[in-house]
Amino acid sequence: MNAAAKHQPDLLERPASLLVPTWTKTGLALLYDEHTSNTYDVRLKLMKELLIIQKQDVVCVSGGDSHLNVNGINVEKCTHEEVVHLLRTAGDEVTITVRYLREAPAFLKLPLGSPGPSSDQSSRASSPLFDSGLHLNGNSSNTAPSSPSSPSANEPKYEKRWLDAVSLPLFMARISRRKAGTDKLRSNSFEVIALDGVCTHVLQFCTAAESTDWLQAISTNINDLTQESIKTANKYCSPDDQIVHMGWVCDHLQGGDVELVHSCRFLALRGSSLLVFRSPPILASDWAQAEASFHLCEVLFKVHKLWIAEDCWIQTKFYLGLQQDGELRDSEPFCFSVLVGHGQSFCYSVELGSELVLWEKAFQRAVFMEVQRVRSKSYMCSSQGKILCFTLDFESGFSCSDSISKKTIWKYKFSQLKGSSDDGKTRVKLLFQNSENKQIEMKELEFANLTAVLHCIHSFIAAKVATVDPVFVNNQSLTQKYMCSS
Repeated sequence: MNAAAKHQPDLLERPASLLVPTWTKTGLALLYDEHTSNTYDVRLKLMKELLIIQKQDVVCVSGGDSHLNVNGINVEKCTHEEVVHLLRTAGDEVTITVRYLREAPAFLKLPLGSPGPSSDQSSRASSPLFDSGLHLNGNSSNTAPSSPSSPSANEPKYEKRWLDAVSLPLFMARISRRKAGTDKLRSNSFEVIALDGVCTHVLQFCTAAESTDWLQAISTNINDLTQESIKTANKYCSPDDQIVHMGWVCDHLQGGDVELVHSCRFLALRGSSLLVFRSPPILASDWAQAEASFHLCEVLFKVHKLWIAEDCWIQTKFYLGLQQDGELRDSEPFCFSVLVGHGQSFCYSVELGSELVLWEKAFQRAVFMEVQRVRSKSYMCSSQGKILCFTLDFESGFSCSDSISKKTIWKYKFSQLKGSSDDGKTRVKLLFQNSENKQIEMKELEFANLTAVLHCIHSFIAAKVATVDPVFVNNQSLTQKYMCSS
């Protein structure tokens, strides 16, 4: 990395906005544990930086002088799972302090998650249990039968309440709709995995629309946190070492006629490189631990054709913001390929079409910025037994010179390139139009890494074309200003 990055703090800073909790979404779901095959009713509370999963439990809200203890530890506010864990790890001797109930409330005889007693089915459907908890003592119509004698002032009062069970940080978290180790999508469900590996288990929803709604909401919060951390990190980086985009993807391993999800990877577009990590680079030293690195000028980004010809308008509507992800069939992956040197390619997928569009625009922006930075790129080649130097220059175009004398043999502008063909190995034929006689002139060259050269030619021409598009150029200026601003 650039030497200027040495002043970067050891940890990527979490956005300052995390200090102010803000609820953005709440709702009900089912939590499926694939290890135990158990399903639970849960309530989700989404904050900008957290996803909180709540389970129902019975709590004592008032009355009673003594507390329910295990070995002197007050477990009044603990969940059932926490109490069970405490009992299992308490040792050979366990002292339990319990409270005597004159009469067990009727609600304790109902399954956890069931509404309290009511006069008809309609009142059960609208039970406040599904909002802020059901008051099971007092004067409401949903109270349990009381003793004939008046209760004492210390008579315990209980409520079923939603209690926090999991609090999952969304900073650098990832979402997966696929079953582990396969390319099969779960129906109306997904899981969220935190940076430290803590998982929500599988969150299930009643409809595809509801599942997609939650998927989009959580994904948006994750991406917003990532963009804020990028902005913060870029304040400590030189202009040539800026982070353009980063995030989680699924790496697809192709073998034979079967395509399987190999694993998750974290991609980053930074400075001159596309970096591939097994986990997000949180420490400054982590940036040097990428498992693979590719020069952006020699990388070709390709979106897979997701829809048949008559449905191509769907992709256009994504760019215009008119298409919602929920309108797509659940089995359609959002895939893209990264083609690098020596004919290598990597296939990745994301969970939402909006993420795919984001990656495509980020690649275009990163390559444009890198071409603008390097301005020229040279490769050694051979032609008719002579060793030559082939150069791409952003201002002047193509040129070829003698590797020893440095004398220019030929040169053409980008606009003079009229076609090309290659053998897929080492040789390429470039067809240029002579500016004077308008005749086509062919130049045949041989390269050690032909794929990298072809990708670089594509990058330079794409960047050259982009400079005549005022909207694109203006967007790049605004983006770079945003990335570098404080």
